[in-house]
Amino acid sequence: MLMDLFDRLFPINRSITGDGVRQSLSILGEVVPITQHEYPSGMECFDWTIPKEWNARAAYVKDGQGRTLIDFANNNLHLMGYSVPFRGYVSREELMAHLHTKPELPDAIPYMMSYYKENWGFCVEHNRLHEFTDDWYEVMIDSELKEGHMTLGEGYIQGASDKEILLSTYVCHPSMAINELSGPLVQTMVYRYLLQKENLKFSYRFLYIPETIGSLLYLSQHGEDLKRKVAAGYVITCVGHGKSYTYKKSKRGNTLADKAAIHVLKQSGKPYQVVEWNPFGSDERQYCSQAFQLPVGSLMRTMYGEYPEYHTSLDNRELISEEVLQETVQMYIDLIETLEANETYESTHIHGEPKLDKRGLYPYMGGTRTQAEKHRILAITNLIAFSDGSHDLIDIAEKLNVMGKDLRESALLLEQHGLLRNPNHLRLDLVTQMG
Repeated sequence: MLMDLFDRLFPINRSITGDGVRQSLSILGEVVPITQHEYPSGMECFDWTIPKEWNARAAYVKDGQGRTLIDFANNNLHLMGYSVPFRGYVSREELMAHLHTKPELPDAIPYMMSYYKENWGFCVEHNRLHEFTDDWYEVMIDSELKEGHMTLGEGYIQGASDKEILLSTYVCHPSMAINELSGPLVQTMVYRYLLQKENLKFSYRFLYIPETIGSLLYLSQHGEDLKRKVAAGYVITCVGHGKSYTYKKSKRGNTLADKAAIHVLKQSGKPYQVVEWNPFGSDERQYCSQAFQLPVGSLMRTMYGEYPEYHTSLDNRELISEEVLQETVQMYIDLIETLEANETYESTHIHGEPKLDKRGLYPYMGGTRTQAEKHRILAITNLIAFSDGSHDLIDIAEKLNVMGKDLRESALLLEQHGLLRNPNHLRLDLVTQMG
């Protein structure tokens, strides 16, 4: 399914506005419910302003003999994003001033855009420059810049609590695989998984937005709500390539989002690195800005800028696979299940150890035990010993070198036997009674 979706989405000319975004959201909306919100050109979001809506239909460059040297129909990266309409003949000198290449990657078409200053341009492989020998060229750009809208996509699942897990990805890049489509594809599969789950503790918000200005726009409308509600969040990007993972921390660096992600990566057995927050990257820059300081990190595989094909036509289908995408989906599911399971308990027996055997929680007889019995006893005894109101399940799991979510069953068992109590449950009960 993932690669089928990829093949439908890859050819679409996406930008920060326009029909390409709407079409992409509609295709993803066949899998999960996504509401499209429209915001008008000229609307201010903090220090930014939504630009005019841009759509491109056709574009080409022809030489003096009428041969087509560059054609937008062959690869939408050939046209610089947000190029204004243009039709006419230009000299070779003028064309070269509007022609972009990447000399260090001569077989690649670079990705270029000019969102906030009206301009036009084309992008071509550097090793094709020798083809441009004529003195004059015909240039045609059939595009439109109009007072229109910016489109944001949003999904939501209500859980038992109004506390939210925020998952955010972007849908504003044309035909590139890792640095665009891997994020929306993985997020959509995680969203689909959660739709099938019952009794979720957290609520879940899924954003499909243009990078940077999309998150700024959303924050300008809902930032204060997010500050109250978001318990943890992740920007999903660059998740379809590479054997190892990269986790970029939130700006605070010590949030539940950071703690859970690093714990799950450690327990996964996969190679990974953890990097500190910095102002280069994706929408975690906006979510973690000073006014909001949301607990939002980014769990990636090969990070943006860390692979040579980044922002070029070589970032294509050959670099990703169904297997890698599915593995990343599972990593996010493990992360979410860890967040769902994580609680902070208090032991009710603090004067020595409780007698576990009379409750059927410890063997009456000593001797050789199975690995399963050993793990169960370790879980139970450590939960009782370290549940002091300050250690959550992830903390205790770290001591045992197990996954935090794997302690949930034992914790619930001890809670049923009255040996642990969850203060959060007690507070919720009181709120319900008062309501």
